[in-house]
Amino acid sequence: MAVDHTRFLEDLHKLREFGASGVGKGVFRPAYSKADIAARQWLADRMADAGLTPHFDPVGNLFGLAPGRSLLMGSHSDSQPEGGWLDGALGVIAALEIARSSDQPISVVSFQDEEGRFGVTTGSAVWSGGLPLDKADVLTDGSGVSFGEARSSMADLSQGFVDPARFSGFVEMHIEQGPSLDAANEQIGVVTDIVGIRDMSVTFEGQQNHAGTTPMHLRRDAFQALSLFNTRLNERFRNVVTPQTVWTIGRVDLHPNASSIVPGRARFSMQWRDGDPDRLSRMEEIIRTTAQEIASEQGMVLTYGPLLGLEPVTMDQSLRAALEHGAEQVAPGRWRRMPSGALHDATNVSRLMPVAMLFVPSINGVSHDFAEDTTESDLVAGLRVLDLAVQSLDGQAR
Repeated sequence: MAVDHTRFLEDLHKLREFGASGVGKGVFRPAYSKADIAARQWLADRMADAGLTPHFDPVGNLFGLAPGRSLLMGSHSDSQPEGGWLDGALGVIAALEIARSSDQPISVVSFQDEEGRFGVTTGSAVWSGGLPLDKADVLTDGSGVSFGEARSSMADLSQGFVDPARFSGFVEMHIEQGPSLDAANEQIGVVTDIVGIRDMSVTFEGQQNHAGTTPMHLRRDAFQALSLFNTRLNERFRNVVTPQTVWTIGRVDLHPNASSIVPGRARFSMQWRDGDPDRLSRMEEIIRTTAQEIASEQGMVLTYGPLLGLEPVTMDQSLRAALEHGAEQVAPGRWRRMPSGALHDATNVSRLMPVAMLFVPSINGVSHDFAEDTTESDLVAGLRVLDLAVQSLDGQAR
């Protein structure tokens, strides 16, 4: 059977309806939300229609299992709080279409909480053995809800964990989430490796006080400590990082967050990414040293949340070669080999089996935003590359 491009696009647009934001094609489908669970139940029905056996594991990862040993394909279907319609969803629906049409047995997966409501790619981290379930259960989101509480909302669907030994490898299709392909008018990116990531929360606790009567030289202002930390950190990273290294303070919680009160506490996220594990460790050392200096200078109590992270991963040569073969046929002269600066479930899955990844362009490089989009011709091109790659792998197996 040939892949059905129309059915593929229809399913992709149907999945977008779960948690549709009302702004463009954006979605609001965080892990374990009503929209997320409804989307997974719809996906389970589509998997069953495709002849696969739907299987929810204890953390809400949804598998569509082919009989016997199979190639696993997919991504995730949860979204950022203000997310795009393709991030993760594309890989799941593309995998479903390949499973319908391939002569080779293909299983499909939609991992849970890839977007990090509770941690770093939580669902695949637990399934791969990188994060023990009891440690995952105590992770909390920004509202204080624990992972254990959240996953209990899917308890009636839960079965056991799927044995990874039934899969020969994992292939994940994704939007690039960056500008490289779009800027170069290229259609396909075959991923060479995925960067490593570190993520933790940092808290400066000073003294809450009156904003009108507390002299500046007597303040223990937690926000001023954060501001000084950020400035000093950027200076100290300058001689350590490369142009590909990135670091982000993406979430800041001030307490009590009132205009007439000197903030007594600043809790913020600290995330950094690089392809070199040694550089990641060096950056952690600089972060901790700098934070301790600021705390001492500003009269702050310094605390940290758990350090979460994943190591850099190199893609499997055989799976990658199959994707390159497909890319050359579909987009000759318009594809490239490239690293992934974004984190993906494939990083966790690489602990268990060979992995590979395929990118299609993001218009203007936009992702993690309601404006995220990709032309339908590029979406279909990516599907065709996957199809040809699977055919190539099937031929090798024979």
